[in-house]
Amino acid sequence: MIKRVLIGVCLLVSAFSSEDLRAQDPEFTQFYANPLYLNPAFAGTARCPRICMNYRNQWPGISGTFVTYSASYDQHIDPISGGVGLLFWNDRAGQATLNTTNISAMYAYQLNITREFSMKLGMEATYAQKSVDWSKLNFGDMIDPRRGFIYNTAEVPGVTSKTNVDFSAGMLGYSKRYFFGFAVHHITEPDEGFLGPSKLPMKYTGHAGAVIPLDGRNGETSISPNVLFQKQQDFQQLNLGLYFNKGPIVGGLWYRNQDSFILLLGFQQDLFKFGYSYDVTVSKLTNATAGSHELSFQMQFECKPKKKKFRTVSCPSF
Repeated sequence: MIKRVLIGVCLLVSAFSSEDLRAQDPEFTQFYANPLYLNPAFAGTARCPRICMNYRNQWPGISGTFVTYSASYDQHIDPISGGVGLLFWNDRAGQATLNTTNISAMYAYQLNITREFSMKLGMEATYAQKSVDWSKLNFGDMIDPRRGFIYNTAEVPGVTSKTNVDFSAGMLGYSKRYFFGFAVHHITEPDEGFLGPSKLPMKYTGHAGAVIPLDGRNGETSISPNVLFQKQQDFQQLNLGLYFNKGPIVGGLWYRNQDSFILLLGFQQDLFKFGYSYDVTVSKLTNATAGSHELSFQMQFECKPKKKKFRTVSCPSF
């Protein structure tokens, strides 16, 4: 009962906030396995058609928390000198009490600066919908001191759905051995409030990494140190980690803020890639959350060889 009350309070704060209390985007631990969500400049970086699907269950030990799904498609198109992509994601909080659905289209222009270094400049347009199921909310006048929630509420349901159009942009620079990028999401800061104005603040993302071969030219064994920084309103996150690649097997270890360690295991063979990661919570919530689980799946299609050289990004896939 106490858990349900606390979760309801948190959902009410996030869904019906004032200007001083604003929402935050869902996050994915395997951010390179969801490249279009991370940065629109990743559209078309694999050249051939690519499909990515992701699932995240955050804090399953607490009933009714956050479950997020996403799916994307992207490819490079020569006549328009860049990549196009489509991204869909859905986030359900509090046993689907609060639902967020986004559909995005993006374009990333390919620019070869030198023989070794390229850039991509990405733009993204999003149609977003946030809805709340008032029938699943609990209010104070429903509580009996002895028997709990037994009364009907006198609260009058308000707005049940909000829709808006949002815009984002990003850039990506890369060579054969290193890469870096920057993205700004929610440039227009759309209003998501149900009972009053509540803008979704801009999110700033910076990421960088390198690929270091350990076995000479064949490249079957390598390490890839990486860093990710994100800021949205007062929320800041810093991820520091390392990938290790040995043939078809990929392992990873990350440290995020002072909140958790992230363990990753991936498998890639031919056209398919599978990944699983687990967030080991090290904060005071350790015993209650049961961590976070995340699954990723990628399908990389083959396509006709390009007449002139096309440089793909050598960043990790998980």
